[in-house]
Amino acid sequence: MSLSIVGDVSSAVESSLYQRLHAILRELDTDNQSGSACNKGMLRWTLHKKVENNPSTSVSLLRVLVKELEKADKVDYRIRIIPLLHTLVYAVMQSVYIPDDLCERVYVCLNRLVTLPEPYCSLGLNYAKCMKMECRIPGALYLRRVIAEHSLNNEYCTLHERVFMFVDPAVFPLPLLNAVRAEVEGTASGNDPQSHQRWVLLHTLQAGLGRHCHGRALAQALEDLGEDVERYFQDVVATVEEMIGNGGLDSDQYSTRLQQIYHDIVSSADQEQSGPTCLVGSPLPSPEISFHIWTKEDEIWNEVVNFTLMVSPAEHSSAFLEEDNMAKRASVISTMSVDSGIEADLPLNKFSSLMVEPSGILDVQEQLKSSQFFRRQCVRCPKAGNRMTLMMETIKEGGGSGRCGKSLPKEEKNFTARIVVMGDDRTLGRLGRTYHNIRKREAQHLFLTKRVNLEIYYIPVTSEPVTTSLIQDSVPAVVDMLTIAGSLGCVDPWYDCNINSLGAMILKLAKMHSQDGGSSKPNSFLLDIISYYTRTAQQPVHIPIYSVKIAFSGMNSKAVEELFVCQLHMDFAMLRPLRATFKDTIKGSVRSKICMQEDGGVVVSVNYRKASISNRELDQGMSLMTCGVLISAFPSCGNRNLDSLTVDFRDPNPARSYVLTLRVTSICIRTLEEKTFTVCLDKDLTRTFKNVQSIEVSPCTDPGYFFQKTKCTKRSTEADDSGLSRYLSKTFSLPINTFSGTVH
Repeated sequence: MSLSIVGDVSSAVESSLYQRLHAILRELDTDNQSGSACNKGMLRWTLHKKVENNPSTSVSLLRVLVKELEKADKVDYRIRIIPLLHTLVYAVMQSVYIPDDLCERVYVCLNRLVTLPEPYCSLGLNYAKCMKMECRIPGALYLRRVIAEHSLNNEYCTLHERVFMFVDPAVFPLPLLNAVRAEVEGTASGNDPQSHQRWVLLHTLQAGLGRHCHGRALAQALEDLGEDVERYFQDVVATVEEMIGNGGLDSDQYSTRLQQIYHDIVSSADQEQSGPTCLVGSPLPSPEISFHIWTKEDEIWNEVVNFTLMVSPAEHSSAFLEEDNMAKRASVISTMSVDSGIEADLPLNKFSSLMVEPSGILDVQEQLKSSQFFRRQCVRCPKAGNRMTLMMETIKEGGGSGRCGKSLPKEEKNFTARIVVMGDDRTLGRLGRTYHNIRKREAQHLFLTKRVNLEIYYIPVTSEPVTTSLIQDSVPAVVDMLTIAGSLGCVDPWYDCNINSLGAMILKLAKMHSQDGGSSKPNSFLLDIISYYTRTAQQPVHIPIYSVKIAFSGMNSKAVEELFVCQLHMDFAMLRPLRATFKDTIKGSVRSKICMQEDGGVVVSVNYRKASISNRELDQGMSLMTCGVLISAFPSCGNRNLDSLTVDFRDPNPARSYVLTLRVTSICIRTLEEKTFTVCLDKDLTRTFKNVQSIEVSPCTDPGYFFQKTKCTKRSTEADDSGLSRYLSKTFSLPINTFSGTVH
């Protein structure tokens, strides 16, 4: 698909793009409860799809976007700045060629955002740096993006990125799981490394040469080169990386080198540059995505380690997984050795029957090699807990080289693992525990921390509202399983438009695919949204993780320490609800209400520290009667304070829902009577604890703080909170990447 270099797009097309953009911005003001809420994000996708299918509109779209961004900055309409920023930069990555004056205008507009508060200044500064590099070295953003996301072999750019998608099977039935896998993997497959190399060459040469490049002749020449495209790809990467290292100061040298490579490619394929000068669009391929059904929490750790060691998915050995150790050992026939291990010490009479001729002289070593008693090489089957040791040994073997012979930097973070988790509040509870375990391992051995940037993304999906209850024979209640997703949408409206609305669309696409039996062509919508999310959402919202110490009744019972992210639900099993039916004498209708079988509830002792801005509150205590407690760790949309707990005590009187509400930072609840209660964490019935006598809830402490504090304490005899330990972060949180982060 070709386009004219001049970029003379008609005013009608520019007006159409303007209307499309304003329709996208109006979605920010649309109520989530409206019927069109599930279609949010479709307009943005269709806009970028239009640019991909018709590259001639890219320059016109950039002009419209930068004009609207300048207007939003002047009138202080900041709710539109984040969507315009991400849409603008994504259009820059899609554009084949950007005129110099427009490129400079975009850079100045982005640089002006540095004067605004967070998160606008951080995003503006980050994108301004990218735009400055693109202005000085056209095509560098596209080149580095494709090389990193697809790990294209080269000696100059050592960036590696991979997207790992983990889907919770508790949310998706098996047919829908297979349908989602087909939607992701079906549209991502089919592109070999040579295709990516051709696209990099096509985009970089056109972006750098502009009017002096004939796109059609270049595209046809790249197709005719075949495997010879590798040599030119290496030359272009070397040229771009050399310019990046020099700061892009000598633009004439860059253009001259690209012009030389361009003429070599066209002349080697004997392509004639006939007709007017034109450019050809080069698609921005989706990143490499590995799909996983998340059944074990250690799977995230294992995949990140394999990625760091440059182990391809085809080379993943079952010996690295603890659950496959038994099968691995069963498949290897081994014998117990009782000798010294030296072949020269083996008795010859054992192998006398192997002699071909008794009187002949036969090399004993050759007989041993050809016999079934030949000593085999050692086979290591490390457990999942020993992956740290294996990783350290692999780094030491060959001076820090990976499996593919590439250099594994010891202190540089050249690897980026993007973890995309798809599920509901229960899934985030599991993710919080997994992230804590990873941090706990890294606190002692900083292997991944020094080499990998770990980015976490969350796509909220739930099949339907879950009906659950912790009390046997109780009346079920509808539970909102996307509480955290709703709060993230309130903090970041662009996340609400593009990601929160994606859950219902994923289920629709999966059901359509499963009903067609997989015969229909995969839709690229899901993959395009994931690509946009992982490429542009770089601002994390830190969700606090809370620790709960659960003590059970009985002298021999041991306390259990657990973590939760969303909420803790506490119920008394002996207070079963009783449905009472009565007749309304005035209206003559029959009604029913729920009341507790035992009147009065249970008396509990509560010790807590009230939440305050100064954080100077003292511990307080009281006793009250209740029939249940709900501790919410994530606030509602109206409250953006993420550092406190909301504790609701349920009144034994059925006419009143709650008797008391507290905002605390930590709390301890225990029964004063010989009664126990049941605890459920993060709305997950598999994480239910019965016969509980007391709970202690407090913010989770970062495992790295304990490790660093221990090192500081060994070196100094000062108090615990003196020295460097005062500046260490104590609390632990789960960072979920969004488009804006927390808006101040």
